[in-house]
Amino acid sequence: MSGRGVLAASIGTAALAGLLFGFDTAVIAGVTGDLTRIYRLTPETLGVTVSAALWGTLIGALFTGKPGDRYGSRRVLGLLGILYVLAGLGCALVTDWTAFLAFRFACGLAIGGSSVLAPVYIAEIAPPARRGMLVGLFQLAIVTGILVAYLSNAVVGSLVSEAAWRWKLGVTAAPAILFLVLLARIPDSPRWLILSGRLDDARTAMTRIGLSADEASAELASVENALRQDAPGETLSWRKHRRPILLAVATAMFNQLAGINAVLYYLNDIFAKAGSFSPDRQAILIGAANLLFTLVGMALIDRVGRRTLLAAGAAGMTVCLSVAALVLFGRIGNAALLPALVGFIAFFATSQGAVIWVYLSEIFPSAVRARGSGLGASTHWLMNAAIAGVFPVLVAWSAGAPFVIFAVAMAVQCVVVLLFFPETKGVALDAMHARMMESR
Repeated sequence: MSGRGVLAASIGTAALAGLLFGFDTAVIAGVTGDLTRIYRLTPETLGVTVSAALWGTLIGALFTGKPGDRYGSRRVLGLLGILYVLAGLGCALVTDWTAFLAFRFACGLAIGGSSVLAPVYIAEIAPPARRGMLVGLFQLAIVTGILVAYLSNAVVGSLVSEAAWRWKLGVTAAPAILFLVLLARIPDSPRWLILSGRLDDARTAMTRIGLSADEASAELASVENALRQDAPGETLSWRKHRRPILLAVATAMFNQLAGINAVLYYLNDIFAKAGSFSPDRQAILIGAANLLFTLVGMALIDRVGRRTLLAAGAAGMTVCLSVAALVLFGRIGNAALLPALVGFIAFFATSQGAVIWVYLSEIFPSAVRARGSGLGASTHWLMNAAIAGVFPVLVAWSAGAPFVIFAVAMAVQCVVVLLFFPETKGVALDAMHARMMESR
């Protein structure tokens, strides 16, 4: 295989972790009704059930950064792939609610870990000029996985009459097995190999992904220069990394305060309130819009820039979420709900969806990149779990209330991004580190 072929295969394989991420998180939307009936769930215990995986993602994101920095992203992703397989099969086979929660938690561990390490791996091997688009493939794979989950739920539901919910959950093991097979065929990140002192292996890996001798020498010099400021084993600290830490936490918090995953997890329940299509069909429309506008975001991220997309997207989401709230408060007709949510998805996918994993993988120096990205991802999953857990309770109290909260948060984000977020498009990773240090 040519160097470009190996590079494409490496990025594609790491991005496939995003498909597992999207598939395994969104598949729950098609079984909430069955789980409620079988396990006699209340709104509170339904929230616990849906958020079980999300608490796992928090732990996975929080604790995979250090192993990723030490053993390499590719190797740790292999362990997470095995966990995806076991969790998918376990969820399909259990007969006890507590056991179901345990397997969904295990699935969350895999999702959280891969949300940290796959973007880091891609960022470390991608050319700077195309890094935004290439890391954005991870988000594209996520939304593809979400759409696949909705399509899979609809197909399985039409083909299987008895215990369809088990099949919906069990099929998630299939792409995880494919991921494991492909992962064995790609190299470790050359940048990680350099940080580990394996210079010969790093040169070999750089040759495999298509770098010339001059480009390999330049990469070695760049990393060695960065190591003079942050040696391997460097601790992620508030004193040295205050600015990227604040940016990572803010990016992740606002991503979830948009309400995106609450909407995706409870999509069927929301759409049951309005519209002439079945909830499954409307969910597919939302998934298709998510995929389409993620492609738009990927096309724009290295041209328009991360900061501009975040600000424009936040403004658009503020409007769309406000309309959705008015529908659910009964102030305007139910027919406006689907267009409002499609608009919300369009603005989110083009902005936050396309930017978050790129931004988190860019703003930290090499020696602490996985741990810094893990901090941002764990913040993302903490907010995700908390919002998913409380969402059904808030909706039971007032259907429109959560959407008001989300709209206000997006208005605040628009202002914060314009005032404090730096632009990172086209900046080499080590140059980004220097820029962050200069502006502390």
